[in-house]
Amino acid sequence: MDRAARLESAAGTIFRHHLYEYRKGVRPLFMMTLAADDSAAVIEALREASVDYHVHEVAAAKVNLFFGRRALVETAKSIVTKPLSRLSPEEDFILGTLLSYDREQQCERYLARIARERET
Repeated sequence: MDRAARLESAAGTIFRHHLYEYRKGVRPLFMMTLAADDSAAVIEALREASVDYHVHEVAAAKVNLFFGRRALVETAKSIVTKPLSRLSPEEDFILGTLLSYDREQQCERYLARIARERET
């Protein structure tokens, strides 16, 4: 399947919306979980648009693709060195904040995670 056809998939539609939001300054960093097959077309589009990105392999057929402003992509790259479920509460908090998730919800998530850690 060629790149244009792959970008017509659901993942392509979501990607195009994220790229639109990035260009409008809505958020500086995005993360998409994609089938490895879909990632090639998205990466090519990011290169053509001169948008920084980092690919983190989740499994043989799945990747997490981070893209956006260079400093944020590089920071995410330095944090996400293992599966997302194995991030420390602090790493999870920083990543959620970089991805522009609601700050109060990130604080509540952080507090819940550290409370669970204390229980074990």
